[in-house]
Amino acid sequence: MQRTRNKKWIVRLAALLFCAATAQGSVDLGIDVLANHDYSLLAGKRVGLITNQTGVNSAGTKTRVLLKRHCNLVALYTPEHGLDGTEKAGRYVKSRRDPLTGVIAHSLYGPTRKPTPEMLRGVDVLVFDLQDIGCRSYTYISTMGRCMEAAGENKIPFVVLDRPNPVGGLRVEGPSVDSRWISFVGQFPIPYVYGLTVGELARMVNGRHWAGPPCDLTVVPMHGWQRDMTWRDTGLRWIASSPNIPRGSSPLYYIATGLVGELSGPETGIGGPRPFESIAASWLDAASFTRYLRSLDAPGVEFRPFRQGRLQGIDLTIAPAAGANLTGLGIAMLAEMNRQGRPDLFRRTSASKLDIFYKVCGGTFLRTQVKAGESPRSIIASWQPNEQEFRRTRAQYLLY
Repeated sequence: MQRTRNKKWIVRLAALLFCAATAQGSVDLGIDVLANHDYSLLAGKRVGLITNQTGVNSAGTKTRVLLKRHCNLVALYTPEHGLDGTEKAGRYVKSRRDPLTGVIAHSLYGPTRKPTPEMLRGVDVLVFDLQDIGCRSYTYISTMGRCMEAAGENKIPFVVLDRPNPVGGLRVEGPSVDSRWISFVGQFPIPYVYGLTVGELARMVNGRHWAGPPCDLTVVPMHGWQRDMTWRDTGLRWIASSPNIPRGSSPLYYIATGLVGELSGPETGIGGPRPFESIAASWLDAASFTRYLRSLDAPGVEFRPFRQGRLQGIDLTIAPAAGANLTGLGIAMLAEMNRQGRPDLFRRTSASKLDIFYKVCGGTFLRTQVKAGESPRSIIASWQPNEQEFRRTRAQYLLY
């Protein structure tokens, strides 16, 4: 009965959104749409909210403040980087009381990655409102999946307040994840860049049973978002989603250099003012590395020689709608750095770091391909069947 009511609510909502006019580039987020309907989906329910500093409406008001004011907010749950998004990557996050709402914020990046039955006690509905970046290794979608799993196990309805994919809904790139390498930085068998909003991904996760038996899922869709929109097109203000994703363009750079940065030797600007916007190493020659990258087919990406102390490499500028395969560009950089390095990148990297690299990549295949001397073009081509199958499979879960 509950699922039927939710479906009827979404059908009425979709009809209203279809009929309503919207200014070009103006996007109402899922939380805005929920508020425009007087929070009726959550009326009479004790609400648990999975959120952090990125959970805001289009005016910048925090979702947790709005739900405390208009609903019965009883619990918060926070992902990697904590409630305020200031903790460093991989750092243990403690549970604490939120000073804005007075509600306990249970950490899902501490002793557990999944809400426990004790954390869910007294909760009638779980609501997810986090800003994702559109790349598989960014752990907010893994948190969503584990929360969906807990919702299904505990028979608690799950609501996703949808948000834009900052790199757009058209970019699909990269390999999937081998089953033995499924982890918190690669929770689902999807391409490295998957071109879905969190709401669409939740629908796919539920439909494909990737988080166990399906939960009672409702997605509150956005109004005005289109698949070809990148963050710049939305008219929304970006809130740093974590310490090294400070701008709405940062996800593009994360896709291009983040994978290479998991290996020892390459430096990608982490900890500085322009994280992921450069790549350098002590053994590179900036001029020759720049010439090599400029020889590639990378529309929308510019390369400039970079030198800082012992490091040499390149600075990148990536246009929001760049036509380049950014994951493939990262592989080209990795292959060339590996060719020039003595010892190579993989022998430089410790076993524990290699384990993380394999999990982020989705398996050991990339190391095998690079060490066998396969060209970046050939490696990228090997992903295409996976990308094409994913596009076919995801079609039934699209909302926009």
